[in-house]
Amino acid sequence: MRLWIAVYLTQPSLDALNPLWSDEAAPAVAVLDHEQVVAVTPEARRLGVRPDMRKKSAGAVAPHASFIQRDAEREQQLLKAASLAMLQYTPDVAFGPEASLLLEVGPSLRAFGGPASLCRRIRRSMGELGCQSRLGMAPTALGAWLLAARATPGPRRVLRLPALVRNLGNIPCTLLPAARPHREWLEGIGCRTLAALLRLPRAGMQRRCGPDLLRSIDQAYGHHPEVFEWIRPPLEFSARIELLARIEHAPAVLTVARRLIQQLAGWLNAVQAAVCAVVLVLEHERGRHARPPTRLSIAPADPEWQPDHLLHLLKEHLGRLSLQAPVIAVGLQTDRLAPREPAPDDLFIEPGGEPAREGRLLDLLTARLGPGQVLAARPQADHRPEAANRWLPALGPFRSAATAENFSAERPFWLLQRPIPLVMREHRPYYGTPLRILRGPERIEAGWWDGSPISRDYFVAESEDKIRYWIYLDRSLKEPRWYLHGLYA
Repeated sequence: MRLWIAVYLTQPSLDALNPLWSDEAAPAVAVLDHEQVVAVTPEARRLGVRPDMRKKSAGAVAPHASFIQRDAEREQQLLKAASLAMLQYTPDVAFGPEASLLLEVGPSLRAFGGPASLCRRIRRSMGELGCQSRLGMAPTALGAWLLAARATPGPRRVLRLPALVRNLGNIPCTLLPAARPHREWLEGIGCRTLAALLRLPRAGMQRRCGPDLLRSIDQAYGHHPEVFEWIRPPLEFSARIELLARIEHAPAVLTVARRLIQQLAGWLNAVQAAVCAVVLVLEHERGRHARPPTRLSIAPADPEWQPDHLLHLLKEHLGRLSLQAPVIAVGLQTDRLAPREPAPDDLFIEPGGEPAREGRLLDLLTARLGPGQVLAARPQADHRPEAANRWLPALGPFRSAATAENFSAERPFWLLQRPIPLVMREHRPYYGTPLRILRGPERIEAGWWDGSPISRDYFVAESEDKIRYWIYLDRSLKEPRWYLHGLYA
């Protein structure tokens, strides 16, 4: 089943300049295009400023409102950023009419839990990008776009073609892009809805309006194939956002970084890769008082592609960062990539959930406490048991810990920090009960290179109550003596 989602940006000119202006607490701001208002903030709308008003009229209604010129280039950058972010939901994304995106999501429904769940995810991603949008879902791309673009209330999610035909009938026919050049003629003959447009003679309509209008109607109703040029991701990821206002504190960078993380998630999904490290670049003042950019490197414990975890890591790092100068631009780059691991196909999940959760926990702890506070034991090339391990940062280059299969010799689960001297009874080492030797000896002679030589014979011993110990005979003493060094699980 072919199914489409249309993402219609309702105020791209406002969102491209500052996403925070969409909040209710934002000041009164109006965006102008050739002295005409094209977008307003909620506060400006409350004061009476409306789109399509002239600047003089809007200034008379709201004299304290701010007026900013439209930036078409930033709008185009915002739309490209949104298209890149949408690649995390489907590889088939195309630009639609006006400021909109068209997503073919039929094969993606099961992966994201159905139509409602997928729409919620897309709305959340658009919110992270700072975009106000409406979503429409339909069996045709143009039909989905019409459901999303109409400003009047009504169903916006239609899964079957007969239901789409019923819902398109009441939509104004001039909402169809191909019908707008013929607005006066259509209004003159009383044709105001798509249902009325369908009742007109096709031959006369083609002579009067040309083939484009008929083709658009047929595409919207599923009678004509739709052809699109799919968006292709770049070979390398590098995104940057120029700020209109300076950022003085590092935690405030997170608002801008959310937009970059969403783009990165879409790009990673499109190229089927995961990041081993990303770099957040905070640019400062240029010119005479120029300062070098601040580069914040973030390396997850495991290759990562989920935007939520990357955002949590970034939040923790920014919380510990102190800015030396205001930020005027924010960029995000990939440092190292790795192929994405396929999803586990085990029938039963291991206790504790997904294996990636351990790495994500280490990520958050290291970001919050610092790398010197989260340590793990790592093997060291030394035969002496007390020197065979050392404590290193858990997310350091030696993270791949050795497993039991790497050792041919048997080692106890618990190694005592200080060996316990054992007494001898009836020529046998004694610890609670007489110890019976099971295996050994294993001779270890080492440490002469650093002035701490040892000469020991290690044995596996068992007590009368079946507890196993790791003991050794210290041969370096004038009178050899027995010591308890470890306990087996």
